[in-house]
Amino acid sequence: MTQFPIAALLPKVLDSLATHSRLVLEAPPGAGKTTQVPLALLDAAWRGDGRILMLEPRRVAARAAAGFMARQLGEPVGETVGYRIRFEAKVSARTRVEVVTEGILSRMIQDDPLLDGVAAVIFDEFHERHLSGDLGLALALDVQAQLREDLRLVVMSATLDGERLASFLDAARLSSAGRSFPVEIAHFAGRRDEAATVQLRRCIEHALSSHPGDLLAFLPGQREIAEASAQLQERLQSSAGEGGQPADVVVLPLHGELPVEAQQAALQPDPQGRRRIVLATNVAESSVTLPGVRVVIDSGLAREPRYDPNSGFSRLETVAISQASADQRAGRAGRVAEGWAYRLWPASLRLEPNRTPEIAQVELAGLALELAAWGSRDLRFPDPPPAGALAAADELLRRLGALDRDGRITAFGRRLLALGTHPRLAAMLCAPRAPADVALAGDLAALLEARDPLRERSDGLAARWQALAAFRAGRAPGHAHRGALAAIDQAAKQWRRRLRCDAAPPVDVPAHRLGDLLAHAFPDRIARQHPGDPRRYQLANGRMARIHDDSAVFGEPWIVAVELRFEAKDSLVMRAAPVDEAVLERDFAAGWFEGDVVRWDPQARGLVARRERRFERIVVDSRPAGRPDPAAAAQALTDAVGELGLASLPWTEALQQWRERVRCLRDWMPELGLPDFSDDALLAARDTWLKPAFAGKTRLDALSEEEFGDALRSLLDWSLRQQLDRLAPRRIAVPSGLERGIDYRHGAAPVLAVKLQELFGLADTPRIADGRVPLTLHLLSPGGKPLQVTADLRSFWSNTYPEVRREMKGRYPRHPWPEDPWTAVATHRAKPRGT
Repeated sequence: MTQFPIAALLPKVLDSLATHSRLVLEAPPGAGKTTQVPLALLDAAWRGDGRILMLEPRRVAARAAAGFMARQLGEPVGETVGYRIRFEAKVSARTRVEVVTEGILSRMIQDDPLLDGVAAVIFDEFHERHLSGDLGLALALDVQAQLREDLRLVVMSATLDGERLASFLDAARLSSAGRSFPVEIAHFAGRRDEAATVQLRRCIEHALSSHPGDLLAFLPGQREIAEASAQLQERLQSSAGEGGQPADVVVLPLHGELPVEAQQAALQPDPQGRRRIVLATNVAESSVTLPGVRVVIDSGLAREPRYDPNSGFSRLETVAISQASADQRAGRAGRVAEGWAYRLWPASLRLEPNRTPEIAQVELAGLALELAAWGSRDLRFPDPPPAGALAAADELLRRLGALDRDGRITAFGRRLLALGTHPRLAAMLCAPRAPADVALAGDLAALLEARDPLRERSDGLAARWQALAAFRAGRAPGHAHRGALAAIDQAAKQWRRRLRCDAAPPVDVPAHRLGDLLAHAFPDRIARQHPGDPRRYQLANGRMARIHDDSAVFGEPWIVAVELRFEAKDSLVMRAAPVDEAVLERDFAAGWFEGDVVRWDPQARGLVARRERRFERIVVDSRPAGRPDPAAAAQALTDAVGELGLASLPWTEALQQWRERVRCLRDWMPELGLPDFSDDALLAARDTWLKPAFAGKTRLDALSEEEFGDALRSLLDWSLRQQLDRLAPRRIAVPSGLERGIDYRHGAAPVLAVKLQELFGLADTPRIADGRVPLTLHLLSPGGKPLQVTADLRSFWSNTYPEVRREMKGRYPRHPWPEDPWTAVATHRAKPRGT
């Protein structure tokens, strides 16, 4: 049996889990953690007869890991070791190590929060930071904290900030040495204007002639693998014809969409002893073992999910890999002996140190639905989901009917969750009742999840489905990729099986039938043709969109836009299908409205009443109505203030001061519980305090200053108004016997502007708010000019007044300037003539 470097650490792993329920295990590629740790846990006393679940990010790795462990035990897969992946499972009642992938783990926890019969959950390759892994860990932590203190959690990774994660988990931490040999790294420069496939081919030819062993080339996706494979096969056949050695070389693809047999061929030595060139996605970066590889050629690219607002989904985008991924890829060349790694990017290019977690850059509707089903958002994530992305996800789920107004999951939402796909697609799959429509929905889900099968640009979904139908009929269309259509057909079959649909997909359907189903996935993107411009459409969400001049949906009165390119003015429709208005009236009855509406007209500065028929925010028909309903008019004027802002209301100086007094006192004495009078708060509550004041009015300027003031002051009850007048008074008595106004519009410091002579005899600065807040004194000359600003009157009398007296006495001889201001009589008058 193969001895792995992790073997020496396995006793410590078992000892740690005997006393701690959480463990972070760091082990480089080749250490054997993926296949040796789960088997070692079978011998743990705490396991009893419980199963070991291992979350593996990739399907290829899940199958390979389960197969390797089963062979170690001398058993077929499905006995002691099995796996579950999307649309496929090999497990039995005897299975004790179960490798699961994608959303399988979260489904298991949602269905059985106790995880009955599960002793431990292992999160493999956690450094890849897939959203499903983060969610699975957050759910497992909650289960452990609330229900299952005995549940063991193990987080394993090859490249990971183990110290940070161990601190987050409050977990023990172990590290294993890997088994690796030196790898010489070089950058293989591209030539000017050279295509990437040509640079790759030159590098492979150089490596074949310079180094022994098999080659592993990392490419971003299936398309690049197919292009590179075609070029290499052509080159190898040409060389073989010339009597060269490359005939002893075989080119093998490796990616997640390959049939299992083709994946196995890439993971095993060539039976004929030929050198292998394995063209792989980042599925080969970790977890799987490729024997005999001595050379790695790295494009530096990968396909990772990013939120695409154009489609409403997270799409795979080609992005630069992280430095951690580059190091891990290079390490693949040093598994069996010294190796060589060629990087197809300039040495001057600096990569990001680590990959960004998916949770920070993907669409979160699926996560939001999972959290709603769990009944709590107080889960612990290594990196919390962005609040803005979660809010957008909630809005979509409410529109789909998956959440109610209070954010709770509905029965329909639970049906969507059970399908294990994006909520948009799940809503479409759950919509039809007729078996033929269910089968057609499966086709559309497969089409939307897959890469575009067409070779040429078209914005019609019908063209894609028709290409699929032609492929099934044995007429492979020349404008489509046959391999892509085969994968879509296979995925559609899996959806029919999942939906328990025995009906065959139709061979021909009208284009609007596709749109009628797609509308359930994209209710916010149902659109109606603009009455004045046939190439513009108004969307149900209120935005506008336009179609290409040669659009396949030109002339259609209603469409659903499956993909949009968002632009500053009108979005561009990239894919769409026509929709039957009668179907919209039947399936989306709640979105229709017919009746009188009253709106604010900014040009007329008044209200207009219309009788409208609408679908969501699309006005289908509009005509003048009679006099506005008073309640609707008041609401429309209130909404107008929401658009125009509070400045559109008749503020007076006195009312501005009153509002500032409330604001200041709220800051100074929070225990009073005064309401928030900020712009945002007043606008948010305008239906409560402002709308009643608009009763019977049809114009903004009909609201008087007095009515507006009464409405604003209504936010304070009588007792709070009394407190306001006492603690933040409008005016204050000064020693001269007069009252002077306090100005509260200076931030936190209220201002008392008063002539200096009126404060003679006053030792200390006046205070308000039960003595908490000193007034800022603007001391004025007899002519009303500022002499001094101070919040410390005592210091002014002692230190500054003598100088002010010397300067002002000659300028204002008829006013008193006593040497002793402490005992002088305050006055607002000049001295009588002759004195």
